[in-house]
Amino acid sequence: MGEPGQSWSRRGLLVGGAVVGAGLVLPGRAFAGPPPATDPAPPATDPVPGPSAVPGPDGMPGPAGAGPLVEGVPIPFIARCFEWGARKPKSAPKIWDRRPIRILVHHTAGANTTDYSVGAAHRMARAIQNYHMDRNGWLDSGQHFTISRGGHVLEGRLWSLGELNGGRRVVEGAHSPGQNVIAIGIENEGTYMGVDPTPALWNLLRITCAYICLRYGIAPTELYGHRDYRNTLCPGDRLYAALPRLRREVAGLLGRRLSRTEATKASWPLLRTGDRGPIVEAAQYLLRDAGSLTGKPDGRFDDRTAAAVSEFQRAHRADDVNGLLGGETWPELARTVRAGAEGDAARAVEVLAAARRVESVPDVVDHPQWQKLLGTSGSPVPDAHDPQGVLNR
Repeated sequence: MGEPGQSWSRRGLLVGGAVVGAGLVLPGRAFAGPPPATDPAPPATDPVPGPSAVPGPDGMPGPAGAGPLVEGVPIPFIARCFEWGARKPKSAPKIWDRRPIRILVHHTAGANTTDYSVGAAHRMARAIQNYHMDRNGWLDSGQHFTISRGGHVLEGRLWSLGELNGGRRVVEGAHSPGQNVIAIGIENEGTYMGVDPTPALWNLLRITCAYICLRYGIAPTELYGHRDYRNTLCPGDRLYAALPRLRREVAGLLGRRLSRTEATKASWPLLRTGDRGPIVEAAQYLLRDAGSLTGKPDGRFDDRTAAAVSEFQRAHRADDVNGLLGGETWPELARTVRAGAEGDAARAVEVLAAARRVESVPDVVDHPQWQKLLGTSGSPVPDAHDPQGVLNR
């Protein structure tokens, strides 16, 4: 038998440990009690075979970083906390007896380093943990997993790997309020506003997502960006725009095919200073409807609009009060509008319908209908959030 919270098939699962005959070697296992002073020590002889190249989406060999297959899915080699020199958490991470239902993709918003070594990856992981524990006051790293620009995958919060291998429980994270139990958070090293991730990072991101989907039974359509649920630039414009491709490639690794429509989400757009157009105009009508904006909507996201967004965010006790109109604030701002309604909210619907050349609008414009009017065609981003009792630290 495996440790509590771990499920091992008769074929044997090889991640952060090994199945050897009838016995188990589990250096990355989860613990039931308080965290040890250090993560469990690795075995004297590592039974895990060396890394093998996994083909990239173009059919060319990918970087080292993934090994054998489980049910046809490559297993990413994930460095456990003790391997990259993690500190002891301030307290034991909380483990929930439930599976997550989605994956949230982040970027670290740090430098796009050209040092792709494993040593650089370990230093980056330690820097993130120090920031999260010392600056944010969290008990440990906030994310479950981290991927470096060199394609090295690391465990973030202690025990995340052991619970992933078990496939039945999840460690509570602190990567996005409201999504810290129902979503696995993956930090990707770098800033992806104007550049794409490195091929090595991208390949291990898709492999890691596929493995997480396999172990937890998450559909490959359920991969989202941090900005889908918060008012943030994360994971960067370029990485966020690549999410439909990521969903398709993860599906391919899982032996499925997704059409472009299936891989696209009708998400909440991220608006910021300098944006302009009908979506901004609709947002201004909604802000005026809420009493946060005065004056005539003009479709320009200027300082006046940013101040109105911040005022609305403060009034609704948003976690992110920054003037960015993203996935945290849109659901509060876009109230339900029914057929025959008048006023600024109804005018916002009219502006979007005209811009998208929609001939008829549903009698009830709720969140899914708002997302379709505001974003691209596709299935709406769900509103599901964490259960009560999540500490967000």
